[in-house]
Formats: sequence, C-alpha cells, structure tokens
Amino acid sequence: MNRFKLKPIAIILIAVCAISAGAIALFLSKSGATDKPAAAPASTARPALTVTTTQPQMSALPIKLTANGNIAAWQDASIGTESNGLRLAEVLVNVGDVVQRGQLLARFAVESMQADVAQARAGVAEATANAAEATANADRVRTLQSTGTFSGQQINQYLTAEQTARARVESAKAALAAQQLRLQNTQVLAPDSGIISARSATVGAVVANGTELFRLIRQGRLEWRAEVTSTELGRMVPGTKVTVTAASGTQLPGKVRMVAPTVDPQTRAGLVYVDLPPMLAPASAAAPGRPRQGTAPSGGSAVREAASVGAVIPGMFARGEFELGSSSALTVPQQSVVVRDGFSYVFRLNADQRVSQIKLQTGRRVGDRVEVLDGVAADAVLVASGAGFLNDGDLVKAVPAAAAAPAIVPNTAPAPVSSASSAIK
Repeated sequence: MNRFKLKPIAIILIAVCAISAGAIALFLSKSGATDKPAAAPASTARPALTVTTTQPQMSALPIKLTANGNIAAWQDASIGTESNGLRLAEVLVNVGDVVQRGQLLARFAVESMQADVAQARAGVAEATANAAEATANADRVRTLQSTGTFSGQQINQYLTAEQTARARVESAKAALAAQQLRLQNTQVLAPDSGIISARSATVGAVVANGTELFRLIRQGRLEWRAEVTSTELGRMVPGTKVTVTAASGTQLPGKVRMVAPTVDPQTRAGLVYVDLPPMLAPASAAAPGRPRQGTAPSGGSAVREAASVGAVIPGMFARGEFELGSSSALTVPQQSVVVRDGFSYVFRLNADQRVSQIKLQTGRRVGDRVEVLDGVAADAVLVASGAGFLNDGDLVKAVPAAAAAPAIVPNTAPAPVSSASSAIK
C-alpha cells in the first residue's frame, strides 16, 4: 500500500532533477561560447625560429679500417758468448743504453786465454824447427839418391818425414789461430746498432758457451702488429698507409710491411706487420765522436730518447686506422644532425615553411660532414643552423646563410713579422 502512494512523488523528483540539469548545461554552453577567443588566421602565425638551410652533397670520403694490436721490436737480437768457462771481468752497458755496431759490451778475464795462446805459439815454433830439420834431411837424400848411398826405403822415410813435419806446422798454426780466436771472443761486441732491452750478464759470473748475455732491439726499429679479422685480411696490401695511436695518445705514421700468411684458428684473426718510425732519433743513432766502448751516458737511455720522438716503446697497446682509399657518399653538415634518444635526425623544410623531423641512418664522419646511408633524398632542403631547437611541425623562417650571421671583414693591413719563427707560427 505505501509503495503505491510514494510512486507519484518519485516521478516528480526525477522530473525536477532533469529540468535542473538541462538548465545548468545550457548556461555553461552559452558562457563558454562568449569567453572563447577567436582563432588567429594562419597568415598571422609567428615563426618559431629563423634558420638557414642546406642540401645534401656528394662527397669523396676516405675508407678506413680500425684495428688493435701491440707495438713490438722489429727484431730482438740475442747476444751470447762463444767463450766456455771464462769469468766475466767487466760489463760496460746496461738496459736502455744505445749502442753502435762493434761497440764493446762486456769483457771476460783473459789471463788463461793468453797462456793458451802463448803455448800454441810455442808449439808453432817447435813444429817449424822440426820441419826445417826434416826438410834439410830430405834435401840431402835427394842429392845422394843417384849414388846408391841410401836405399829406396830410407829415401821414402826421409821424404815422408819432411811432409809430416810440414803438416805438423800447419796443425800448430791452426791451433794458434783457434786460441787467438778464443782470445778475441773474450770481448763481447754489439752485432748491430740498437738499444739494449735486457741484460743477464753479471760481473764475476762464469758462463757456458752460448749463454745469452744481452738482448738488443736492432736499429731501434719498431713495428705494430695489428690483429685483423680474416674477412678484412684480404684488403691489406703491403705499402698501405696507417695512422697508429699509442696508449699515451701519441700518433705515428706507419706503412704495412707484410701480412701474415696464416690466421689464428682460435680468434680467426691474422697479424699485419706495420713499420713505425725508429725509437732512436737520427742524431742519436749516428752521433759523431761517440765512444766505441764503455758505459753509455745516462742521457742515451731508450726510454728518454723514445720520449723525445713520440714516447712509444715495445709492449705498448695501440690502435690504428688503415687508409684503404675513398668512395663517393651523400653527406650533410654536422650542425644539421640532431641526436635525440640515441638516434640521429634532421629537419626537412616543407613548402609551407614548416619542418618535418626525419630519422637518419648515418655512416662515416669526416670533418664537419656526416655520411647519410638512408633517410633523405639528395634534393631535400634541410635546416642547417638552429636544428637543435626545433620540433616536428614548427613554423620557421628561412634566410640565406650570409644573413643569418654577420660577415667578418678581414683585416687587410699586413701584420708585422718580428722573426722567422713567428712567421712560421
């Protein structure tokens, strides 16, 4: 009963709410229409930025291959001894000293060798005397051979004794020459000019024949052993120019000397041997009046002389670039490329003076030019200056490059030159 009595009241309340909501909506729509400003015409829009434009160009870019490797000595010579059982009396050089070909490096004790030479010389004198006696007897036998004084057997004995005595003289002379050679070997000489890289010789040591005493970097020559993948190894040609950058930052010019005929089966990389400038400066390598023996001066150490010509020594890690020629490529200026979120973009100027952001695929970079592999056409008009401040769809004003930046008038008056050195600078 009560439910049927309340039904008209509910209908009346719903109707009142609906009328109120409609009135409020009508009021808000009218007030919004009166407060909204009129849209500005497109012709009166202001550009976001004044920019200069450019177009992609075809340029010849160098082809370079980057590789890593170690710097090593061209040849590391081992200097040993040919004297057996002799005592080292004096060592005249140390690690890092610059030596010349034939310079005295170490000296063995010579007392025992001098005694052996004297003994061998006495043996030559004895053999010579015996040979003279045998020759005299043989001459007498020859003069009396026709008289029948001596039998044929006696004649043969005297003639054989003469030949034997002469042979003993030659043997004694050979023994003397061998002892004199051993005496000469008591002086260890440098087989070539270069730098002492290792020393195992110590004064007082008794060394065996063939023991290594020093190691020598021949002629101070260095090489860079680059590790190149097997796919790129075929592009390496002897004579190719290389720019090597050492760990110290020093850059050296190089040239490919040879390519290894094999590839490491583990790393699939081959070695390319690149000649580098020598560690020794030309003035140091052939300095006039340099002492032929004795300890090299402290200023002649390899480390110090290497620092004067580039601070590059064997064992250093280095990175290099092989110059493999050049190729034609489509390039754009560096300033027109914008890097955002790890990608490269350029802004193309459209006919309505608005810009479109285009994603690029870039390649080589040489100077202020960037190679474009994909993204824009060769006839596209791109924003050159101010691209970093733009967004996709911005309205810009394009002006010539000369109008964007004030021209700089060079000073035509000649500058005074105080000296030749200032003129070179």
